[in-house]
Amino acid sequence: MKVADDKHCFACGDLNEHGLHADITTNDGNTSRCKIKIPSRFQGWKGMVHGGIISTLLDEISMYACRNISLRGVTAEIDVKFRKPVPIDTELEVKAKVTDIRRKIICVQAELLVDGVVHASAETKVFNLE
Repeated sequence: MKVADDKHCFACGDLNEHGLHADITTNDGNTSRCKIKIPSRFQGWKGMVHGGIISTLLDEISMYACRNISLRGVTAEIDVKFRKPVPIDTELEVKAKVTDIRRKIICVQAELLVDGVVHASAETKVFNLE
């Protein structure tokens, strides 16, 4: 499978006019982080971010944590835990770190926080295509 970045990713693509435009940073320690406000057009229940958007952010931040290991990976599995409602138009911190590497599978833990409190988390397995 060939994957290519055309800047239209829903989560982080600059050219996707309907996307989240998440500005994610990485470092040499196989971690990633992002601060973002989710506008009301992505709400589920009144005033709350839709669970699919939360899952998308946790998935994307997990992929970025793998960038020092592989630039070509796809999500093999993601287990999202929703702990508290995530409010719309509030600054969120989303972060992830690689916890294990097993042959072609990279294991990642991710969290979405509001004011330092975890509102959602995920354990992700990324399949390394390289």
